[in-house]
Amino acid sequence: MSAPVVDLASAIQSASINRHPSPAHDLNPSTAASTKKPVSPATSIPSDAESIPESALKPVPRRANLPPLPDMRFEQSYLASLQGAESWWRIAWITTRDQVALPLLQGMLWTLLLSGWRHWNRGAQFQGATLGSKVRRWWWNVNNWKIPDETQKAVEEKVGEVSRSFLKVE
Repeated sequence: MSAPVVDLASAIQSASINRHPSPAHDLNPSTAASTKKPVSPATSIPSDAESIPESALKPVPRRANLPPLPDMRFEQSYLASLQGAESWWRIAWITTRDQVALPLLQGMLWTLLLSGWRHWNRGAQFQGATLGSKVRRWWWNVNNWKIPDETQKAVEEKVGEVSRSFLKVE
């Protein structure tokens, strides 16, 4: 019963895959510029031919066709990993791994990276000696803003105050 369903899903999914793309046809759609012919001096030159620049009469030839862009869609790698699956448990594992586990792991690592960057950058914003820190300090002084003095000792005192008030320790 499940074999026709799997065959149908595979047929629908693989119908959009172009296995042998043509660089001349699949690279980009044709436009109005694709059908235009370069101007030659023999064809209909107006009476003021001296005013036409040489570059318009003899255009630079187009570059050679580029190779086709690689297909980076998810379905290509997903179908390739499903080819080795022998049971529906293996298919479920591959689907869970590709659809749930790996995106979750990527998002978690990206968030940890951004959080670490934000934490490091917060301390380096005003204490640094780089051009960006100097510009930032200048801008804050121009606007008469108070530059935060967040030294390690000040941060420890704030944390101590908050923790004492939270725990109500005197």
